[in-house]
Amino acid sequence: MIAACGSSDPRFLTYRGPDVTSVLVYKGQRKMQLMHNNTMLKSYRFELGFAPTGHKRIEGDGRTPEGQYWIDRRNPNSRFHLSLGISYPNANDRAVAQSMGMPPGGDIFIHGTPDRYRGQDDWTWGCIAVSNREIEEIYSMVRDGTPIYIWA
Repeated sequence: MIAACGSSDPRFLTYRGPDVTSVLVYKGQRKMQLMHNNTMLKSYRFELGFAPTGHKRIEGDGRTPEGQYWIDRRNPNSRFHLSLGISYPNANDRAVAQSMGMPPGGDIFIHGTPDRYRGQDDWTWGCIAVSNREIEEIYSMVRDGTPIYIWA
C-alpha cells in the first residue's frame, strides 16, 4: 500500500507493503519492474538516454549502463523531482573507460521528468526517467542497497 504521509511535501509517500528486493530494467522494452523475490509489485515505462543502445562506456555517451548495480543514494532535492542513484561506475566500468583514455561518467539515476521533457523519447544523458508521480512511488518503495539489474 502506498499512501501520502503526514509531511507537508506531497512528493513523499509512505509505502507499507512487501520489501522491494530487486529492480529489473529491460531497456529494449522500456519496462522497469519492482520485485519482491519472484513477485512483481509494480511495473513502469520509462525513457532513457539520447543513445539508448549498448552499455555505458564513457562520460557523455548518452547510454544507460547494463549489468548489476545497487541503489546507493537518494536525492529529495533533485532538479528532476526526486531521484534514486545507481552505483555506476563499478571497477570494471572505470577500467574500460580508462583503457579508452576517457572518464566513465557517473551520476546515473532513476528520476522524474521536468515539464520541458514530457512526451519526448529518450532525452536523458543515461538515466532512467519516469513520470514525477511514478518516481514518488518508486522513491517510497525502493531502499538504498537494493540491487538493480539492467539488461539490453
